[in-house]
Parts: sequence; C-alpha cells; structure tokens
Amino acid sequence: MAQSIPTLLRLPSVLDARGIRKTQHYDEIKRGLFPKPIKIGPRASAWKSEEVKAINQARIAGKSEEEIRHLVAELETARTAGSEG
Repeated sequence: MAQSIPTLLRLPSVLDARGIRKTQHYDEIKRGLFPKPIKIGPRASAWKSEEVKAINQARIAGKSEEEIRHLVAELETARTAGSEG
C-alpha cells in the first residue's frame, strides 16, 4: 500500500496556521503543548502539517492543557514509530 508523503511546514506557515507569535509558539513547545520541531538541515526546522492540524483541532475542541500534553507525547512517539520499517 502506498503511503502519502508528509507535508512539512516551516515556522512562518506554522505561526500563520496557529494564529500566534513566535515567542508564544516556542513557549508552548517548552511547556509540552506543541511538538518539537524536526531538523531538516543544519539551520532549518519544520513541523508535520498533520501535527499542526491535530493540535489546532484539540484547541478548537476545548481540550485541557494536560490532554494536549498527552496528544503531543503521542504525536512525537508516532514520529519515531513511523520511521521504522
């Protein structure tokens, strides 16, 4: 079965999709409320569009910070599980 290629978003696109500023974005990463970036080069990082969408949907649904932290942990774990095989 063919797998779709994940779309990676750079910081300006992520900030636009989230509707927040860079300082709040990185603060939420530090607090476990948003996935850490994926290094795509020596000075470049990105986020999977599916992860950005999942966090936005959780916020829209009114999930608590603890529920969002759990979601972030699941998303980050899925990254490593998805790279196997």
